[in-house]
Amino acid sequence: MSTVNMLDAKTNLSRLVEAVESGAEAEIVIARNGRPAAKLVPVGHVAKGQRIGVAKGKFVAPEPDKAFDAEAAAVFMAKPKA
Repeated sequence: MSTVNMLDAKTNLSRLVEAVESGAEAEIVIARNGRPAAKLVPVGHVAKGQRIGVAKGKFVAPEPDKAFDAEAAAVFMAKPKA
């Protein structure tokens, strides 16, 4: 655990964050007037919940409409006007 004063922290913030990210320092205490004021620690790995299939069973998709399919295909296959 390192302690740095506020001015050094402001001047070397990128270096301090890199040291914490890389694991070179477990935490860095930032002091104001010699008293600890803040702690710089790495963010732990945040496990994300399951996303695929999260809405499964929540709604029913309508059956495809052949007329709409033809209309959409015509829009995408249309030649651009010169």
